[in-house]
Formats: sequence, structure tokens, C-alpha cells
Amino acid sequence: MDFKLRPWQMSDLDTLVVIANNFKIANNLTNRFPYPYTRESGEGFIKMALSNDPIHILAIEIEGKVAGGIGVHQQEDVFCKNAELGYWLAEPYWGKGIMTDAVRQIVAYGFRRFDIDRIFARPFGSNIGSQRVLEKAGFLLEARFEKTLFKNGRYEDEFVYATRR
Repeated sequence: MDFKLRPWQMSDLDTLVVIANNFKIANNLTNRFPYPYTRESGEGFIKMALSNDPIHILAIEIEGKVAGGIGVHQQEDVFCKNAELGYWLAEPYWGKGIMTDAVRQIVAYGFRRFDIDRIFARPFGSNIGSQRVLEKAGFLLEARFEKTLFKNGRYEDEFVYATRR
């Protein structure tokens, strides 16, 4: 399925609120991705994404509509040569190979745009789909931390996957 990565637009707001208001998505992300996902949440997110220079959080567009988001977040201090990858996709598009290709594209973008040597992601241990996306995109499992995350009343393992320049 064809898609493109592009900057967020305030015109994405209505669709964003509908597709992001999904417990299955929020359940696999940090608490910064709220559930329920409100119009205020969406406005704040889009404004934040557009305020970054250079842009490092992009929309995933499918058939002319926003279908998810992906970004690379350069770290600071002694971690400055690293960037954290984050992503999510609307449920109707799961299992179609879109996210693996989107990850490959954002990795190439991240290495072009930022003075970094490593991009990492930290999926929950129960998020097998996200782990497979990373593996298919060429990331290697670097670490597994047992029960370090606490989400929705339960402990989760944290996996650390990374790729290098």
C-alpha cells in the first residue's frame, strides 16, 4: 500500500482525533499518547510537531489522509549521538507492511538530518508486532529489561532495538 511521510498540518486534526482515539494504540505507547484522545490532545500534538526545527515528527499519509505518525528524537547530553524512534499507525492499516517501510524511510531521514550514529526504539515486551517491524527494518535487539515499564496497571518488559549509521 502506498504512503508518504510528510509534516503534520492543522488540517489533519479531525482525522487524527478519530484514528488516535483507540485503546489498542495507546496501550502500546507511553502515557504521553493519551486515551481517550481528545481534540485538545491533537491540537497540542500538531503544534508541538510543527514547532520543531528541523522537523523530526512526521505524519504518515495514506490515500490523502493522515493514518499515523513517526519521528526520530535526538537525545541530549552524553546521549547526543543517539535518537529515539517512535511510531504508531491507525488500526485498519496494521499488518500491511506500511510501518516497516515507514521506519526504513525515517531512519534514512534521521541519519541525513541529524549528527547521530544510532537510532533506537523501545517497544513493550508484549508488542510483538512492533518488534517484528523493527527486525524487518534491520534493527537488532540490544537489550531486554524485565518489568521496567508500568502501563494500565501492569508491568511490561522493555526491549531496546537499535540500528547504526
